[in-house]
Amino acid sequence: MAFTSVLAWIPWPSSPSSIILAILIAAPIIIHLRDPLSSIPGPFWARWSPLWMIARSQSGNMHREMIHAHEQYGNLVRTGPNEVSTADGEAVLAIYGDLSLPIHCIGRRKFDLFPERDAKVHSSQRRLVNAIYSMSGVEELEPYLDDVLRVFLDRMGEVDRERVDMSYWAQLFAFGYSRFSKRFGFIETGDDKGTFAQIESALQSAAWIGQVPWLYWVHDWLAPWIGNRLGITNRHGLLRQIAADKVEQRRSKDGGGHRDILEKLMEVQRRNPERFDGTAVLSNIFAGSDTTALSIGAILYYLCKYPECKARLVDEILAESKAGSIGRANVPWEVAGKMTYLQACIHEGLRLHPAAGMSMPRVVPPEGITVKGTYLPGGTVIGANPWVVHRHKQIFGDDADVFRPDRWLEDDATVKG
Repeated sequence: MAFTSVLAWIPWPSSPSSIILAILIAAPIIIHLRDPLSSIPGPFWARWSPLWMIARSQSGNMHREMIHAHEQYGNLVRTGPNEVSTADGEAVLAIYGDLSLPIHCIGRRKFDLFPERDAKVHSSQRRLVNAIYSMSGVEELEPYLDDVLRVFLDRMGEVDRERVDMSYWAQLFAFGYSRFSKRFGFIETGDDKGTFAQIESALQSAAWIGQVPWLYWVHDWLAPWIGNRLGITNRHGLLRQIAADKVEQRRSKDGGGHRDILEKLMEVQRRNPERFDGTAVLSNIFAGSDTTALSIGAILYYLCKYPECKARLVDEILAESKAGSIGRANVPWEVAGKMTYLQACIHEGLRLHPAAGMSMPRVVPPEGITVKGTYLPGGTVIGANPWVVHRHKQIFGDDADVFRPDRWLEDDATVKG
């Protein structure tokens, strides 16, 4: 009776306009009170829609934006209505170390490991190509890499003392090695034939479309009337066509004695035609080429920016050269893997400039998880941006933004990561 008496005294709105106004005021309050993520700080608009993530993904500056967000809001940041980002090292290990946590994505292409959500299917698919990407498998490709490296160094000799864009040449190099026993000719001509612009457009488009994946399918449905309006639909463009031609040429010659990645992938296809089709071969041929180029370019950039590190690395290389361990264009992995300062420079370059600028989100299991005292219910999307984690001062110290290869040569107590 008391409750109904209180209700009777409330001045409930009677006109349609006042009812609508009351709903508009009450709805956000009710949503906030019932929201299990309401206690997690983050940008205001990120609480209500994916627009915050879409805008930053489309800008191509997501990595910097996420660093700023974590500096402002802390280790756990709300980045969407049902998504959070973490910078905590222990949480990163829990999220990405637990293979049972499904990848957050919508849709799937046949044999594409990147978006595969089912852990069992993912493991089954990986087993098909594990041998190709194992260390022993990669070492078999050294002769092809040495050949491309010789051509690359010859071209660098031709442009000696000229001002060149080394990030561009790193891309030419990355796309020229190990996939095929015959090169594309990119290094020889110094021209990518517009391929890199296509890839850049596809990646930038994929970054923001990934936040609203349903838009991709709508665009696909409308394409006959509106044409292609999304860069992601081009994907690898010319490179993909070149690869398809190479596959057909190799198939007609039944291998021809080559032992490059293409031939190894085609062997997998011949043994597993139902599980590994032509699309799978093409997807694997260029997997990682762009990230390899970014990593090479980043390492070269930091060595140029920090001349004292470059000088020390040159000394190590010259010492190995005088010992006869390496040649002008022949640096065996067996030797390179033991060059401690070289490896430290590589690790530091990869730390400061990760090839991926966005997180690889996972879905919290039904029972939920607790991250540093904050409970996340099942179904919550959580991820960690590598740029945030790799520059986190709680992990790498106060000089986390500095290129300092020696941190990888120090003891484990000093290098917390």
